[in-house]
Amino acid sequence: MPIIELKTDIEADPEIVFDLARSIDLHIKSTAQTNERAVAGRTSGLIELGEEVTWEATHFGVRQQLTVKITEFDRPHHFRDTMLRGAFRSFNHVHSFQADESGTLMIDRFEYISPLGPLGRLADILFLKRYMTRMLSIRNELIKSVAESGKAKEILD
Repeated sequence: MPIIELKTDIEADPEIVFDLARSIDLHIKSTAQTNERAVAGRTSGLIELGEEVTWEATHFGVRQQLTVKITEFDRPHHFRDTMLRGAFRSFNHVHSFQADESGTLMIDRFEYISPLGPLGRLADILFLKRYMTRMLSIRNELIKSVAESGKAKEILD
């Protein structure tokens, strides 16, 4: 099972970073390159425990949908989104937030299983893990930028 773990230092309070990380609106901005949009469930604002969102986006030239549910939620420490339906066989994405001397250490741990057995494992090695890491990195850089700019209220209100 491939695992992607990213750590991002952010000069902002954990509560702000936590809320930005669960913002549907900010997520949409971070995925402009795939024309991602929320099409069902929670489609804007801050997603909460037990809520679902269905994302629609174009990846590798194919329009697809992915539905996730928030299955763990401990504000401002961590939350987990778990895939219910989509192209992966499964995935879990744990978002953790630790207060530190500069503000917040945000840790993403994304565990997934690709579809198609051996072909999926080959895709992981050739391009998929790199692709997913890049998508998560773009998202984290936007969260960091918004949190550190003092413009979080504009997104969160």
